[in-house]
Amino acid sequence: MRRDTDDARGRRRLLARVLAPLLAAAVLLLVPGTGSGLGPGAATAEAASVCAGRPTRTIAFATGELRLYKTRDYACAVTVAKRPGPRRAMAVSLQPRGARPAVRSGRFDRQAGPVTVHALNRCVRASGSVAGRGTSTGWILC
Repeated sequence: MRRDTDDARGRRRLLARVLAPLLAAAVLLLVPGTGSGLGPGAATAEAASVCAGRPTRTIAFATGELRLYKTRDYACAVTVAKRPGPRRAMAVSLQPRGARPAVRSGRFDRQAGPVTVHALNRCVRASGSVAGRGTSTGWILC
C-alpha cells in the first residue's frame, strides 16, 4: 500500500514539474504588457514602474502630465511628455512640507524624474513642466 502512495506522489511531482513552466509561459504570452513589452499597455506599465507605491494623482497639462505616487513613507513624482520625441527642457519637483524640494531638470526626450522624498505624515507640493509649459499643485497627499 505504501508503494502505491509513493508512485502517486512521484507522478504528481513529475506532472507539477512539467506543467508549472508551461503555465508560466502561457500567462506571459496572454497577459498584455508583459513578455516582450509590445503589448497594448507597455508604455503605461513602463512609466508607472519608475516610482514605488500606488498612483495617487495624475495632473495633465498641455504638453504632458505630472504623475504622483505614494507609499506609506515616501512620495514620488514623474513628469511625462505627451509626445515623446526630441530632447527638450523638462523638470519635476517634489517638496515635503518643512523641507527643501527635490528637483530633477534638464533636457529629456520622454520623462523627467523620478524624484522621491520622505513624506511620512507630511503634505507635499509638486510641479512639473515640459517645453516651458507645466503645472504645480498646492499642498496635497496630506
